Order: sequence, then C-alpha cells, then structure tokens
Amino acid sequence: MKNVLLLVHDDSGQEARLQAALDAARALEGHLACVHVTEFLPIFGDAYGMSGAVMVQDVVQDAEARNRVEIESRLAREDVPWDWVELMGEVEAALEQASGLADLIVVNGEVPRRVQPQVRTVVERLVVHTDKPLLVVGDEPKGFRPAEPVLVAWDGSEPASAAVRAAVPLLQLSSSVTVYEADDGSVESPAESAAEYLSRHGVGVEVVRDKVPSGDYVEPLLLSKLEGGRYGWAVIGAFSRSRFREALFGGTTKRLLKESPVPLLIAH
Repeated sequence: MKNVLLLVHDDSGQEARLQAALDAARALEGHLACVHVTEFLPIFGDAYGMSGAVMVQDVVQDAEARNRVEIESRLAREDVPWDWVELMGEVEAALEQASGLADLIVVNGEVPRRVQPQVRTVVERLVVHTDKPLLVVGDEPKGFRPAEPVLVAWDGSEPASAAVRAAVPLLQLSSSVTVYEADDGSVESPAESAAEYLSRHGVGVEVVRDKVPSGDYVEPLLLSKLEGGRYGWAVIGAFSRSRFREALFGGTTKRLLKESPVPLLIAH
C-alpha cells in the first residue's frame, strides 16, 4: 500500500481529506497522487440562458485554478512525494478513472457541491466499481493517525474479509487492534478467524464480542464503541448485506459514513 489517491476539489471537506492523505502517505512511506477535479455545472433553461451558464462555469474554473495554485504551493512544503492529475467532469467518474494504480483512495463521506447542498455519497460507487479500499473522513480536519488503536468491525462476510485484507499494511502500524463482533445472529464466521489471519501478518489482536439484543440493530453498538474515545480509526466491510436491503433500511455502512467520529477504512 504505497499509492494514496487524493481528491482535490474546492469544497468544505478538502482540508480534512488533505490532512488525512498526507498522514497516510507519511505513515506508509508512500506517494500522494492528487486528482484535481473541476465539475461541469448543469445548465438549466433555454438558449438565452447559455451566456449566464458559461459565466458561472468560468467562475468555477477560476476558483479551481486558484485552488490548484494554493494546494500545490502547500504540497511543495510537505515531506511527501506527490504528483498531479487535472480532470474535468463528475467527481465520482473522475476518481474512478484515475484509480487504476491506487492502493488507497481518500474521500469524505459526502462531497458537497456548489449547486447541490446535499448530495449522495460518492463512496458507494467508488468502493463497488474500483475494488479499492477507501479512507473515508468527515468534513472536520482531524488528520489520520494509523498508530492509534483501531476497531475492526467483523461480521464474517466477504466484504469484512476484504476490508481486513486491505487494511493489513495500516493495521501493522497500529498500537492496538480490536476485532469487534456484534452478534445479531447473522455472523458468518467468528471474529477469531480474523484474529488468526492477522496474527500471521504479525498483528496482535484482542477479540471483543457483544450480543445484539433481540429486535435491536448493530449500528448503535458500533457507534457507541467509536464514540467512546478509545479508537482513532476503524475498519469496516461496505454493504455486506444485500444492496437492496441497504437501500431500503439505510444500512450499517451508510449510517457509519454519516455519523462515525473517526476515519473509516472500508472495502467491498
């Protein structure tokens, strides 16, 4: 895990992404690949409104050009090797296009747009279509410290297994790894299997297991663990139940993306 891909885009989550990506690249002694995305704005109305739309697009491009100058100036003072790719279009498509040789993609749970104050997360598309682990952070710049204790959420599913496999290089840096199983009756293999796998990679693990009360959900137990202040980050498998059920009920993954107080490494 050496190539860390960072979305550079002038929005409220940019600073949080930048700090986390720099921290990850330093910890991994890796390389930061910056993908600078300028979006095309949707055009509404008839041809008479075209001139106004062009003016708005010019303003957006000017803002992103200034953003590039600012970020490149800052990166020049950092101790992390980096390069820069300039793309235009939809954020999700641009990141997917640039992700071929990425080992880790750093994004926010949601990417704010100028035109749309609330947008659907880019995470679902990226984690499914790129087959890459994502480091997902909130909008508040907190950085990412892989040496801090980490919680690995385990349900025995293939997405959980994929997340554990992907996270090994970072888990090896952690001072404490807890594999946490919230047993709601659907666990496919016990947390000890993940502990055994990680031990073969030199990662010492503590297994913690809670029984989910009948009629309750996994999410509150997971969030209470993450909100307790013990863990600096977490590893989860994305969309481990059926995609239809995730869409219908919101799903553990989607709730954690919105409410987790710590960075999440997720994979599918």
